[in-house]
Amino acid sequence: MITKKSIYFVYKNKKKAQVIPMKPVLFLATESFPFVKSGGMGDVIGSLPRELRRQGVEARVILPKFSAIPPSLAQAMTPLSSFDVKLGWRKQPCRLWRLEYDGVIFYFVDNDYYFNRQGLYGWPDDAERFAYFCRAVLEALPHLDFAPHILHCHDWHTAILPLLLKAGYAGLASYSRLKTVLTIHNIEYQGCFDRSVLTDLLELDNTYYFTSDRLEFYGTVSYLKAGIVFADALTTVSPSYAWEITTPEGGRGLDGILRERQADLTGIVNGIDYDTYNPGGDPLIDTPYTWQSVQHKQQNKTKLQELSGLPVQPDIPLMSMVSRLVPAKGLDILLESLPVMMDYNAQWVIMSTGEERYETLLRAIAHQYPDRLYVQTYFDEGMAHRIYAGSDLYLQPSLSEPCGTSQLVAMRYGSVPLVRATGGLKDTVIPFNEATGAGTGFVFDSANSREFLAALRQAVILYHHRETWHSLVKNAMKSDHSWRRSVDGYLAVYRRLQS
Repeated sequence: MITKKSIYFVYKNKKKAQVIPMKPVLFLATESFPFVKSGGMGDVIGSLPRELRRQGVEARVILPKFSAIPPSLAQAMTPLSSFDVKLGWRKQPCRLWRLEYDGVIFYFVDNDYYFNRQGLYGWPDDAERFAYFCRAVLEALPHLDFAPHILHCHDWHTAILPLLLKAGYAGLASYSRLKTVLTIHNIEYQGCFDRSVLTDLLELDNTYYFTSDRLEFYGTVSYLKAGIVFADALTTVSPSYAWEITTPEGGRGLDGILRERQADLTGIVNGIDYDTYNPGGDPLIDTPYTWQSVQHKQQNKTKLQELSGLPVQPDIPLMSMVSRLVPAKGLDILLESLPVMMDYNAQWVIMSTGEERYETLLRAIAHQYPDRLYVQTYFDEGMAHRIYAGSDLYLQPSLSEPCGTSQLVAMRYGSVPLVRATGGLKDTVIPFNEATGAGTGFVFDSANSREFLAALRQAVILYHHRETWHSLVKNAMKSDHSWRRSVDGYLAVYRRLQS
């Protein structure tokens, strides 16, 4: 039986069908839009729990109360409880706050010493800060106004919690029913610290836990590895990435332990929030449009050219990129290709922040070709939406990409993605087949400028076949990458844990 307000896992035995109600889920993360966000995980936590609630699952979220949270949101929170958290020899206070936002209930762990700082990560005591957060969440459970059965952890910052639960709480009646899920958003970030954290912060036996089949990782303690070993289920953000991280090339040293847990690892492609990213009703773009009125996209292109200081030329392709400037995003491929690209009768708009060497090179090339290339080295949400709405082609030549959401947003706005076949890019962009008219973008295989430029040439040629190009744009816009499709994968994981 399925209703709007509840979801059930139904199975049959010899006597009769039985119905099991889906258990409540608490998401543990360090980022969530619109509170704090530094990457794609923030978008996931801001939208996935809402879709789960639409499917009848009682899903809530708990976050650190970072000082970066906008004052308007912080002031809307209401106090829930206060208690002390023991962390090794330390006893730290915790204030618990609550806020309902867009139909989802959020809790916030508040401690000024750990979270009232500039920036979210990168502090020398990050091991202590996020061990405190995980311990505080476990201590907060009796103080919440609901009783989760599944604790869904995200990335290394919360990955130590499954270990803490099993080592110190599982014998307690109110904790014994709890199951844990760990989602790996990016295996590049593992939370590796000196082995002293085992005794000093976590109060765990140094000899028992500092082994290659538990937490030891090349002489350090890996929080992410702790989650991989001790969580009841593992997920990552695309099927291809789930395979890649079990290989020596993609596993960043954790491939062996992941292969041991491969039966518990599920790859689920991220979705995007179709309310936030909706070209038919986006207040941040100049002219709304849908795939049925895609001709109005041209007005957004004109506006983007004007904002970027590029000549208004409606009949040449305008290409874009909104990305972090780091090697994994394929910046070296792009920079190696740019001299050739500047000979094309085309334009580029790039909005990126990151490594200074990349910013400097991009600004220098933009100065040399002001009628071809516009570069903005700071992020602006409104400009990002205008770029998606106004560009014809979206470039994503990533060396690795666990899932990626930029290509999903680009397709939603009819900016045809050109991507490398890795991780979630491979799973979400279907290569265009000119003979059949099927496909949603352009895909190249090897991480080099030769293949990237070959795909780019194909795209530029096709752009001038206007009827075929419009068909491709419509294919991209009509493809469904909402959470409605992806949420089923998480429901299946939760069902297995409660069966």
